[in-house]
Amino acid sequence: MDGARSRRPIGILALTLGVVLATPGTAVADPVGDFFAVHRTAVARADCGPGSAPEPGLQGEVPLADRDSGRSQTAYSCNMSLIGQYQGEGAGIVSPTYKNCSYTGSNWPTGFLSPHPGVQVIDAADPGNPRMTANLTEPAMDGGTWESLKVNEKRGLLAGTGTGILVGAGYFSVYDISQDCAHPRLLNPGTGSNLTMPIPITTHEGGFSPDGNTYWAAGTVGGLLHAIDIRDPSNPRVIWSGFTGLENHGFGVSPDGNRLYISTLGGITVLDVSAVQRRDPYPNVPHISRRFWIDGQITQHTIPIEKDGRQLLLTVDEAGSGGVKILDATDEQNLQLVNTIKLEINLPPNADRWSQSAAGNSVFGYDAHYCSVDRPVDPTALACGWIQSGIRVFDIRDVNDVKEIAYYNPGGEAGKNGVLVNSLHATVGNLAAPPLIGTIAIARAIVEGQISAGEVLSPRSHLVIADMSADWCMSPPEFHGDQIWVSCMDNGFMALQLDNGVYPLR
Repeated sequence: MDGARSRRPIGILALTLGVVLATPGTAVADPVGDFFAVHRTAVARADCGPGSAPEPGLQGEVPLADRDSGRSQTAYSCNMSLIGQYQGEGAGIVSPTYKNCSYTGSNWPTGFLSPHPGVQVIDAADPGNPRMTANLTEPAMDGGTWESLKVNEKRGLLAGTGTGILVGAGYFSVYDISQDCAHPRLLNPGTGSNLTMPIPITTHEGGFSPDGNTYWAAGTVGGLLHAIDIRDPSNPRVIWSGFTGLENHGFGVSPDGNRLYISTLGGITVLDVSAVQRRDPYPNVPHISRRFWIDGQITQHTIPIEKDGRQLLLTVDEAGSGGVKILDATDEQNLQLVNTIKLEINLPPNADRWSQSAAGNSVFGYDAHYCSVDRPVDPTALACGWIQSGIRVFDIRDVNDVKEIAYYNPGGEAGKNGVLVNSLHATVGNLAAPPLIGTIAIARAIVEGQISAGEVLSPRSHLVIADMSADWCMSPPEFHGDQIWVSCMDNGFMALQLDNGVYPLR
């Protein structure tokens, strides 16, 4: 009887959630079970070959002992090595690449203290000796690009919005990088880029439609979403604005531009944006379906891929050890979970070590953030920035049996708090030491009896300033042949080589 009484509130909550999730027009097989399910298996470890310096603890962990001894100031590596680096004053959250160039996202407000404020342009034609060739200082570029700085390869465009801290408004710049990527050419010197000529957008995240004719800006708070027409980049125009729900984050866009997969607090919503893509005079953007979960929160972004003729979505949770979920979107009204990519440090029985070792290095711990695939059709590899776990590369040829093949976790930059003025981690992020982003997963592990509350804390838990014992790798690692180009906040731009024949995968 006591057991039945203790389960009753959960049952009522589950029933309530089932009613909320099973909205009219949305086919959901098991909303309650899907919502509460937690993935409890890590992908197979990489087999580290010659020249590697493997992690000594759990997969993805920077152990407490290594942080205390200073070992974590040197990189951990497995089948991946550093070719060249441009640290500069650190990097913002997202720094895309194009051809032989990388564009270092900016951080506001401390980025103004840099001798090269705004977005730094890095020429990596010689990956062993990358160099800065320009810095972009329009209001959007100076104003902290956060997760909005993106490239459209088809048209050779670079664009971003001014976000400030978390949410910004009004400023948008678009550049031609097709002819000379090392020296971007501003295309909209007026509307959106002139300080006196803002456009009606709020912004936190942004990205292009595949054809490069639309830039979508997500404003996060209130679920605001805006479509900017950039068919004529000199005159960007907001052609649709609307609300997607209580909150939104990043997204992915289908290859034809007709579907937008937008992230929510913990889940994904499929929007029909075909009317915007067609440029209807009064576009309607209906919700097609949605799927929510508690196994991970603050869902970050989605990568649509085609795999063996199936439409799949790779969607990333930046909190709560949710990892990367692989969803089958063949029936877009009923998204089906295929698999989840997690590291050992993300599993519930290891939540105590997650908390103990990540403590003292600010709010983000061991979570996925931004990923990329080697190609959109039948991709073989996925590379992810896994924050304190560094850069992770996975074999996804069989989405039901994903394996890790390589990783590179750059050394921490202890003592450089406030020196790396363009790093969110080293400046704004160093003001709060507890790894708050993992709170829900840690609490769930305690409730389940996987760990005890007394095992959560460590001597590092009392730090109030981040000790920089591990970097924050948040930007998407991008494939350049058998190299990975990426920026981590404290180490800046890095060109990495995939070693020991682990890539390309055949």
